[in-house]
Formats: sequence, structure tokens, C-alpha cells
Amino acid sequence: MSSQDKMLALLDAFSVESPVWSADDLATRTGLAPSTCYRYLKSLHQAGLLARVGSGSYVVGPRVLAMDRISRLSDPVYSMGSPVVRELSQRTGFSALLSVLYSDSVMCVQQEATADAPKNLFGRGQQRPLVAGATANIILAYLPLHQLRSVFNKQREQITQAGLGQDWDSLRAALKAIRQQGFSFSMGEFRTGIAGLAAPLFNRDGEVLGSIALATNMGSRRLVRFKELAPAVMEAAAKISASIAHSANIVDLPARALG
Repeated sequence: MSSQDKMLALLDAFSVESPVWSADDLATRTGLAPSTCYRYLKSLHQAGLLARVGSGSYVVGPRVLAMDRISRLSDPVYSMGSPVVRELSQRTGFSALLSVLYSDSVMCVQQEATADAPKNLFGRGQQRPLVAGATANIILAYLPLHQLRSVFNKQREQITQAGLGQDWDSLRAALKAIRQQGFSFSMGEFRTGIAGLAAPLFNRDGEVLGSIALATNMGSRRLVRFKELAPAVMEAAAKISASIAHSANIVDLPARALG
């Protein structure tokens, strides 16, 4: 790992659960020499990616807010998908999510939550594994075989636990069935008590970029009609994919490669 990679890896320590870190704790966590860690923190602070707080600790800096604004304005999935997600939620009465493939995970880029939205609903900037739940499974179903094999080798146990198959052949069969129906439906596979319904998003080359999904509580009285909304979700996904493919402002939007 290069020195630049090691410096940027310090940012991985910051999370909602652990938003404040001291220099000493970061050095311990990363295994960096204290002098090296201090030098990296100084660079990240000067760049605005980290900010100092009391007792010499650090939090995520204001530069991240500026970059998030740029992302909202320039990311085609967000800019073209957000109005569609909003309309889908309003039309169906269910919470809606827009997510993208990010390395070997799924990241939410937009959430439209209803008043009765499930607790801990996937929100912008949150990541989750690329296994389990409709939002992830529909992306998994359209990955190229070499990327799917990588996921299988790394997350075989999670794939089995999610009910997607106990071996390579059964996984491929399960994902083929998802592709044939054009959507993925899940009941509490990733988060207990949450049902999901998702369809895939593609770039102009037909590579999977992410997914659009509806979510609801499994205890909802409207759960019976929830799965019947699959055509509406697939229609919304096709609309976003077409907008991305035909936008004059986009030369090419490659799929987010798995790490």
C-alpha cells in the first residue's frame, strides 16, 4: 500500500458510531508510526477532509460537505434518479431508495422516506454488503461472471446465510431466476422486519450501476399489495437507465468496479 493510500485509509476509521478519533488512537488502529500518523493527519486537516476538535481529536471536515454538493449536482444516477424515486414514493405510498454499486458493497445515494418508513431505513451515504436484501441482490444478479465469482469467493458464508445458494451453481441458478423476473423481492434478509422490492439500473453499455427500490415494514397491513408494485419499480428503473444512456452531458458512465 502506497503512502497516499495509507493516508486516505485513515478516513475509513470515521463512522456514525465512531465520529471522533484522537491521533494516538488512529495510529494504534492503523498500525502507523505516531510520527507518520501525525504527518498524514496534518495533510488531511489542511485539505479540509478532517477538522480538529477538543483535546487534539479529529472529526470529518467541511471539505466533505462541499464534495457531497458536487456529487449531488454531477452524479447522473443521483441527478436523474432522484425525481423518479420521489415520484415513485409519492405514487405508491411506500419509501423509496436509490442505490449504486460501490466497490464490493451497495451505497445509498437517495432516500424518500414516508411517515411510516421502517426504522433504520438505508440512507444517503450508508453502505451495506453486496449480499442479502432486494437492493443488493438485484445488482448481484447482473454482475459479470468474473465479478460475481469474486463476490462468491469472498462472501460465500454470507451468500449461504442469505439463502442465495450453498455453492457456485446454486448461486447462479438463484440469480438467473431473479434476472428472468426482472426484479428482486426480499423479506427481512438484510434487516429484520423490512421487506424490499428492487429493479436494476444500467449505463448505456448495459452494465449494472445500481438499483431503485421500495421498502416497507413486514408488519404493514399493506404488505399484501407490496409485491404487486414490481411493474412500477421496473418501469422507474427503465426510465432512469434511459435518461442516463441518452443524456447529452454524459460521455460514458462506467459501472463501479468491484475492489
